[in-house]
Amino acid sequence: MAVYLDYNASSPVDERVLERMIEVYRLHFGNADSRTHVFGTDAKEIVSTSRKSIASILGVDSTDLFFTSGSTESNNMAILGLLEYAQTSERNHFITTAIEHKSVLETMKFLQSHGCTVDFVAPDASGRIKANQILDLVTDKTLLVSVMHVNSETGIIQPIEEIGDALAGTSTYFHIDATQGFGKLNDSLRCTKYDMMSLTAHKLGGPQGIGALILKRGRNYKRPPVKPLMYGGQQERGYRPGTTPVALVAGFALAAELCDKEASEHLSACAKIKESFLSAVSELDYAINGDPQYCLPSTINISFKGVDAEGIFLATKDDYAFSNGSACNSGSHAPSYVLEAMGLPESRINEAIRISWNHNTKADFQELVKYINSIS
Repeated sequence: MAVYLDYNASSPVDERVLERMIEVYRLHFGNADSRTHVFGTDAKEIVSTSRKSIASILGVDSTDLFFTSGSTESNNMAILGLLEYAQTSERNHFITTAIEHKSVLETMKFLQSHGCTVDFVAPDASGRIKANQILDLVTDKTLLVSVMHVNSETGIIQPIEEIGDALAGTSTYFHIDATQGFGKLNDSLRCTKYDMMSLTAHKLGGPQGIGALILKRGRNYKRPPVKPLMYGGQQERGYRPGTTPVALVAGFALAAELCDKEASEHLSACAKIKESFLSAVSELDYAINGDPQYCLPSTINISFKGVDAEGIFLATKDDYAFSNGSACNSGSHAPSYVLEAMGLPESRINEAIRISWNHNTKADFQELVKYINSIS
């Protein structure tokens, strides 16, 4: 069986998390909003405890954390939910980066089609936005700045702390897509000033289909003026109607707890795997895409000179499972928009593969090296 090396797309569920979810499915199957019997009360308590646990990890009030289906929904809520306010207040300027997840980029383009102005800031070849590129664009009409914590394709960490410090106390809201950073760089998230943050469970050993949006109360104890995208129930205090998936919530909370507790150990193990990979390919002709000093130890985006990425996928599919970018774009053979935004040449982009792993990954990269040597 191929070694799984696509953790930035989705991670396997931690066995401890799976056991907890099975327990909830078997024994705590009530609807968390059923108020007339003990089964509902029991489920509601699990949701409440889980909410408090995740909020505690990030140092936020539990009433500011709202469960969603994942970061894509959370990103849409944070951005699209501001459209009505933007149109009525005339503060209709938004700033983001050209390397965001499609759930941010496409939502921003939707805002443009409805009269808003959006600046898309591109990085240089390092893959890292400079804070001043964002801050120099802020005016009194800027309603929102949205920047991801860690890029999913390159693993490059963005300067969210610097941006957050500069925007704190201003009238501009700051949203962070922490999809790839939560569970790995929690200390950074705890130290960053922000108004909204998107989270998901399935990147950190939790289940697919559950995430969260943090809406902090800041200015005059009010949350950002986000309107719900759906209607039909009062779950999540009206922001996100629908039956709460109790088992998924419990799994999310446990995955977050485990990652927070074991983060140092996990990052150290991931760094050793990266060292092993770089040692294996050391004799090959390659270029790393993105500045390594700002890269997660669990990710590498690399181009092997003269070797088309699609060819690597086909030739090594029995040995390795990896990708050339974000899963939201994997159905297309179009070049990576992230690497294009970094200004890399087309040939290097076509040669790029993204490899991502976790602390438990066991991988021998010799088959990859053999294949590349065979066609070099």
